[in-house]
Parts: sequence; structure tokens; C-alpha cells
Amino acid sequence: MFTHEGPPHIPSLLDYCKKTGTPFSLKNVSKAELPFQPDCVASIYYRFIIKRNVIDACNGRIFNLHPSLLPKYRGCSSLTWAMIDQQPEVGFTFHYVDEGCDTGKILIQKRIAIFPFDNQATVYYRVATAAMEHFDQAVDMVIANAAGEIQGGDSTYFPRGCPFDGHIDPTWPLDKIETFIRAMIHPPYPPAHYKGKPILTLDEFLASHKDST
Repeated sequence: MFTHEGPPHIPSLLDYCKKTGTPFSLKNVSKAELPFQPDCVASIYYRFIIKRNVIDACNGRIFNLHPSLLPKYRGCSSLTWAMIDQQPEVGFTFHYVDEGCDTGKILIQKRIAIFPFDNQATVYYRVATAAMEHFDQAVDMVIANAAGEIQGGDSTYFPRGCPFDGHIDPTWPLDKIETFIRAMIHPPYPPAHYKGKPILTLDEFLASHKDST
């Protein structure tokens, strides 16, 4: 298992490996010595770009789970950006790994609605749960060398980092501010902020903005 260390409030694959006696490494898989030739490789929220040597080691039978409707929202914070952009739906994509960033052929893709009551946490867990219901299917497709479908349409990409550094811009329309606040709610991560204060609702922003003016 190739994984990484994480903060204590996130379920730890590292701790799970220790408890179950599963061999693991914290090295970048593309720079490490692979212990054997894998039949199939699954990448789930892996932090490093996987290089050609790993792709070739498993004869291209390597896939990734990405929380967006690719080719939209490649990169990081995909669900957050989709909510900020006020998309009516999000989703997930199981896709082959190539040398690009979330650019491989699509194996499985499902759409999931965003509701007016949603925040980032509710969207995240709904997408993650739905995706895991299709994980075994994705493995079977990769083992069987399914062709996959080339990604089509316009693409977008977002680098690692908090959108707008988590700061509310008071010049935004109120509907964007409200959506941004909901898109930033995913405890225990920090919520949106304004004038150095955490903001959890539009009413809190309006009160804080009124006080500052």
C-alpha cells in the first residue's frame, strides 16, 4: 500500500495498514521500488502524479477515482469549485490513469444532484458513498482491459489550495456569497471567513459586513 501521513481528524489508511499488518510505504509510488508486479492498481485520493514507470509496471491496468464529472474540475477541490460555480450537479468518475492530470479514459461516471440545503460535507459524503458502490465494477473493468471512453468537451483545472484562500469577497453577488459559504463547510476544516471571522451563514456575513461599514 502506498499512502501518506494525514491530520488526525481524517481516517488514516496508514493506521489501518499498521493495525492489519498490511505492508505500506510513504514514498512516492513513482520513485519507489515496487515490491512486485501488480495485476491492477487503484488510486484513491493519492497526492502524487503517477508516472509512466508505474503505468507500465501493471500493463496499463491502473485507474483513479476523481470526484467530478471529468473533464470538468480536474485537479483539486473539485466538489468545492463545482459548488462555488453554482453547478446543479456534481458526480464522480472512475478513469484510467495516464501521464496527465485526470485525463485518462473514462470507465464509470455518475451524476449526483446538488440540493439547496447541501454544504460541502453533505455533497462529499454522498459522492464518496455512491462511488464506493461502483468500486468493484471498476476493478473488474480494468482487469478485463475495458476500452474506456475518451474524455470529451471543455475541461477545467484547479491547482491545490483553498479556493480564494477561504475569504469572502464582499463585492460578489449575495447568491455567490451564500453558495461560497456552503461550499466551504466541511468540518473540521475551517469555514469561509470575512474580516478574520469565521462565517457559517449568509446572515453572519451580513451582520459582520454591516459592522465593518
